[in-house]
Amino acid sequence: MKYRFGTCELDLTAHEFRRDGQRIALEPQVFSLLALFVQNQGALVSREHIINDIWGGRIISDAALSSRINALRRALQDDGKSQAVLETVTRCGFRFLPSVTAVEDVAHPLPLATSAPQRIRVTRSADGTRIAFAVSGTGPPLLRAGHFLTHLDHDRHSPIWQPFLDRLDRQFSTVRYDQRGTGLSDDSATRYDLEALVDDMAAVADSAGIARFPILAASQGVPVSIAYAARHPDRVSSMVLYGGYAQGRAIRGSIEERAMGEAMLSMIRQGWGREPAFADAFTTIFIPDATPAIRAGMVQMQMQSASAENAVALRRAIDGFDVSHLLEQVHIPVLVIHARGDSVHPLSQAKLLAAGLPNADLTVLDSRNHVPLPTDPAWEDLMQAITSFLSQPQ
Repeated sequence: MKYRFGTCELDLTAHEFRRDGQRIALEPQVFSLLALFVQNQGALVSREHIINDIWGGRIISDAALSSRINALRRALQDDGKSQAVLETVTRCGFRFLPSVTAVEDVAHPLPLATSAPQRIRVTRSADGTRIAFAVSGTGPPLLRAGHFLTHLDHDRHSPIWQPFLDRLDRQFSTVRYDQRGTGLSDDSATRYDLEALVDDMAAVADSAGIARFPILAASQGVPVSIAYAARHPDRVSSMVLYGGYAQGRAIRGSIEERAMGEAMLSMIRQGWGREPAFADAFTTIFIPDATPAIRAGMVQMQMQSASAENAVALRRAIDGFDVSHLLEQVHIPVLVIHARGDSVHPLSQAKLLAAGLPNADLTVLDSRNHVPLPTDPAWEDLMQAITSFLSQPQ
């Protein structure tokens, strides 16, 4: 979707802002702030609305909000005195004044927000960290393990996660949560070790009131789920493990993989959610077959999910996970699914999981994408495999 006003154009699909035909670089939160005002042209946008939309309801200082507003005014060549573009309504909020024209990107339309309602609650993990979780859909319970790049509210409108969640909600009461340090969960967490993340899963399962349930896990949610199932064999009925691993990049040991891990950490530090070159590199690794709309969704997902500091801490921790010694302790039915060309975690890790788990089957998808995409020809195969397996009596 593109929005035009005056001599400016805001392109949400390409994540670009242009003034007089020239591309103007905006910090991630400034870009999101402009999008919020443009999409609410003429309406009063309150401070609370801004904080909920841009910061996910977190507590921020007046100075932090003022700095983003001032940066946006500079980009728009507006100022606090004339307020020809952005009007300050004292003690109430802001109003975007120019007339706005919306231009639909018909080649890559964003999905309609048709997701089922969800209830968001907050629980506390064993160390006191606040973990936000949501329940949506109808049917038997399904616990979706927390992982990188999620935000409970934003995901319901994401071109990446919305179709996935909608499909699950047709068949299950889906319980999912934002991993510590991400989304609506506590972003000031100091521990990201495997035991802490297993405690988070336990707290969510207990607070949601689900006694015995299947787990759907992806990426680093896979070792966390295996560790949880080994610790609580009476709680887990079955598991679907997608795009995961038993040994993290720092453990499984090739020089090339360790170098890739350090390179990714460096990219995150320098460009998380703000540098186009980083966004392109990150997307190429995780979802090489992404459409422009999906690429824009990935950038938004980065900004909503975690700060650069938390993203680095999480990635460093999850690269060190190793649950290979726990595999033989997990006797429940398990379906291991992996994309053949996954560049984040190799197919060899899926084979290790399938060989080590006593009651596991392996399904290999003809895909290159680590993150499942609704535009991928293999997406329907993935969803059919997941729903068919989880529908079997356990």
